[in-house]
Amino acid sequence: MVESSEVRKRPSRGIYLLPNLFTTSALLAGFYSIVLAYNGEYHNAGIAIIVAMLLDGFDGRVARMTNTSTPFGAEYDSMADMISFGMAPAFLIYTWSLSSLTEPYYGQLGWVIAFVYTACCGLRLARFNVAVGTADKRFFQGLACPSAAAVLASFVWVMTGMEFSGPDVVGLAAILTLFTGVAMVSTFTYYSFKDLGTNRKVPFAMLLGLLLLFVVTAVDPGKMILIASVLYALSGPLYYLFRIYRKRARQAH
Repeated sequence: MVESSEVRKRPSRGIYLLPNLFTTSALLAGFYSIVLAYNGEYHNAGIAIIVAMLLDGFDGRVARMTNTSTPFGAEYDSMADMISFGMAPAFLIYTWSLSSLTEPYYGQLGWVIAFVYTACCGLRLARFNVAVGTADKRFFQGLACPSAAAVLASFVWVMTGMEFSGPDVVGLAAILTLFTGVAMVSTFTYYSFKDLGTNRKVPFAMLLGLLLLFVVTAVDPGKMILIASVLYALSGPLYYLFRIYRKRARQAH
């Protein structure tokens, strides 16, 4: 009886297939982006990162909906995110644009900026993992890694589609890379959207707004994703400034 009881209490070594399948697919898309960027296919490399972001959004929701969340899945997801949203965007933006910084005074600056972004992504993921279970799930502290990657990936997507070369916009590329990197490790508050799609009712106007958003995005997905991702990245600092303004206004009264 003791042996059978111990067998029943022994934790299962299996893993849930469906959520980890989405995680693996996102990892594959991120890895494929690196391959495409290495071969000079920057336009498609940016799209691959956006695909990874979409797939990454499904794995967590599927795990919660099917009650299949596990510590293994969480750790696997973080490691996949480091590749898809840390290494892949940094490699893409470096090979496409930042590598053109070749003057004697800033010849090493390109890869340093790309590394800062990658390191910030790793720090952001580590901080997120530590705060799981204690932080408010409705909000993120710092810009989420997929959102930061979306800014860089959609920027490359749009610029290459408009036939701009990386060296032509290297200054803007460096600013975006540094900004998204710093935003990831900042304490700015970002809305997580994790409470959308739950049982909570939403106004009918919101449903129409989402439908309109999907239609507009389908017309020119690259530009719309770039605009949306940049606005979302700016929402954290803007909300921070708004809170300071409101606090000072209250103190003045």
